[in-house]
Amino acid sequence: MGQQGILVISHGSRSLKWVLLVDEAVRAVKVPPGVPIYSAFLEIVEGRTIQDGIKELERQGVTEIIAVPFFVSSGSTHLDEIGYALGIKAEPERPTDLVPFEREASVRITRPIDDDPQIAELLVERMGELSDEPEKEIVILVAHGSDEPGFEERWRQGMKRLAERVKKIGGFVVVDYALLLPEEVRKKVICWQRDCPDHAVLIAPLFLSEGYFTGTLIPERLEGLSYRYNGKALLPSPFLSRWIERQIEPFIDESDHF
Repeated sequence: MGQQGILVISHGSRSLKWVLLVDEAVRAVKVPPGVPIYSAFLEIVEGRTIQDGIKELERQGVTEIIAVPFFVSSGSTHLDEIGYALGIKAEPERPTDLVPFEREASVRITRPIDDDPQIAELLVERMGELSDEPEKEIVILVAHGSDEPGFEERWRQGMKRLAERVKKIGGFVVVDYALLLPEEVRKKVICWQRDCPDHAVLIAPLFLSEGYFTGTLIPERLEGLSYRYNGKALLPSPFLSRWIERQIEPFIDESDHF
């Protein structure tokens, strides 16, 4: 096996804080000695593109790249185009402007977050400051979602499994989920408040980092309704660095590095 390197791929944001939180999580990842790791972004972050990351890893002698998609769901359309551009899949499932990356190294790719058990624990932890009596509380996980055929189904499958994990860990009477695309967040809250008027509704945003969706869009969609919400995203948390480590562990040949 050749020299391995890690390429963590995130979406990117105009918010410097968003980018810094991702970079901090990547810097905290423990990798074997001699294995370089690079934090790259699909778009927006100048000088830190996926192509930039590939070039830098190859400059350091990497011949096998382990790509980690730092995304919430396998239903993300971005994962489809990234997989195509990395050469993992022959054709994208939907049209994309992304062209295949120039590379000499081979590429293997891990999975996104989906229903990871420790991320479920982190969501329960995030709900801790909002929760008084879990047996009288309804938690609604809110995520970006997709209205693209096939991709929406993947979003729903992952969210359903994650909701089941959060319910089991947190002891909440109900854990449901709602997507912003297609829009169903407001309807879900209204329905649960109608059906269970004696229960409190807690909103848990499933986003990598805080930004427009957590700070503006979700509150706008729920304006005038009664609910508990702290707007806390997954980052910052050591859970995410540990998650990256668990993704790369099956792909790392430690005998080459110790």
